Amino acid sequence: MKRSVLTRYRVMAYVTGVLLVLLTFGMIGKYLLDVGGAADFTQVVSIAHGWLYVLYLIFAFDLGSKLKWPVKKQIWVLLAGTVPLAAFFVERRISRELESAAGADAPATAGA
Repeated sequence: MKRSVLTRYRVMAYVTGVLLVLLTFGMIGKYLLDVGGAADFTQVVSIAHGWLYVLYLIFAFDLGSKLKWPVKKQIWVLLAGTVPLAAFFVERRISRELESAAGADAPATAGA
């Protein structure tokens, strides 16, 4: 697997996660705190999150396909972009998992 596939997934996981957290704060401001301008803010952020979540889905599916993940794992990763903060935790877990697998596959160097 190319490193760029993981990098694309990681970038979109963070972008999707940040936008979802911003959207959550915007919704709290709009519906609970009655903050002026929150309606416009949530509209803009929700549109951005929606379109960028589609890219996240594409990149996460691409990563899962290349790694031949089971369907449950693939769904878990795909849905992480819909739960506030989940994208950060799932991305970290996937990255660590792949880094440890890459480290296990790397040949040992003598005398290093």
